[in-house]
Amino acid sequence: MKSRIVNGFSKLNKEEKLNKLVNLFDDSQEAKEEFKSFWHSDEKKQQLFDEFSENTLSNFYLPYSVAPNFVINHKIYHIPMVIEESSVIAAASKAAKFWSDKGGFRASVISTTKVGQVHFSWQGDIRKLQVEMPQLKEIFLKRTDSITKNMRERGGGISDIELIDKSLEMDNYYQILVKFETVDSMGANFINSCLEEIAAQLKFYISDKQEWIETERKCTIIMSILSNYTPECIVETHVETKIKNFANIDTSLSANEFAYKFEKAVDITKFDVYRATTHNKGVFNGIDAVILATGNDFRAVEACGHAYAAKNGGYKGLTDVTIKGDKFSYRLKIPLSIGTVGGLTTLHPLAKRSLEMLGNPNAEELMLIAASAGLANNFSAVKSLITMGIQVGHMKMHLWNILNQFGANDQEKQMAVEHYKDHKVSHNSVRQFLSSLRIRSAT
Repeated sequence: MKSRIVNGFSKLNKEEKLNKLVNLFDDSQEAKEEFKSFWHSDEKKQQLFDEFSENTLSNFYLPYSVAPNFVINHKIYHIPMVIEESSVIAAASKAAKFWSDKGGFRASVISTTKVGQVHFSWQGDIRKLQVEMPQLKEIFLKRTDSITKNMRERGGGISDIELIDKSLEMDNYYQILVKFETVDSMGANFINSCLEEIAAQLKFYISDKQEWIETERKCTIIMSILSNYTPECIVETHVETKIKNFANIDTSLSANEFAYKFEKAVDITKFDVYRATTHNKGVFNGIDAVILATGNDFRAVEACGHAYAAKNGGYKGLTDVTIKGDKFSYRLKIPLSIGTVGGLTTLHPLAKRSLEMLGNPNAEELMLIAASAGLANNFSAVKSLITMGIQVGHMKMHLWNILNQFGANDQEKQMAVEHYKDHKVSHNSVRQFLSSLRIRSAT
């Protein structure tokens, strides 16, 4: 059946929406039953999930896993991770175990400042606005007082307001750049509310300057919005050990050879964008999984991290290796704007459980945890690349997915797992293995 415009779709209830759309499938009744099979049996919980988004039809499940035994700043964490790629959990867990008796991950939050902007167009001498800025700042702070009251009581609020001249980049274009501290909340709604009030006050103030000429009294607010680029909301984590401790990490390499190859692999990410992109994806494998598990915004975190990787004009790897004498150090420095209150963190039942599993951390502690998970995943990925290659471990972790794709039964799965303890996994080899099993069982 061909798609066609559906009028009034948002006004339909969930069942009606589903009925409208299942006709797009050849097996419409089976499709409808499949969508409904993922509805939560608890109606109240299902209503909660439905209200997270618009036009919901069902729930989309992803595995909820745990990477245990992370030692971060001498404290043990069992880290919840939501991701569909099994090798990510294995990589995080192996790295956590390897570093647990070598001091673990040492992490610190450098700064927590978030940013928002009022973008506006104005025809006038910028020096006039610069002179007015001290008074404008007072007005902005006074008029946002009721919005920031609760945040200020928790130790946050507006920390700075600047006028930014962007007229060289675009005619008559300026910004009011506002810096915020949002303590344990992600703060998006708080920031945007403040910015919209500041924009309204800016427009009114300029229009009321009777001593200015008419063109100078016209201010066009283009938009008021937070920025997901937060280069002053930074966390750093690192691991460190003596090179000799890599002696048994791979049978084909000595400890010094391993450290040398690891360093060179990371150095490549500083000038090769192809490698840097995949390298950073390895960092976000770990970070995103923690962000999802705790109900935070992984899209914002990813966008910010990639922008930060290109902050000096070229896209680079986010991690750094330092080798001094017999010491090996591996470090990740990254912006992470996340929260532990508000949004899904306090609404989604499993997001709340995730935070409880982590000991109900504040936002800064969660930054340490997420960054350490990112460094752990990346360490394991680079280790695999410079030793046995990524596919050996990666494909073994995907063996179950491949078996399920080929409809393997329990007995076939058991035999396949045993077989691939000593064989390299690939889609083709699994297909041939199952075909051989089935031919033998049929004769």
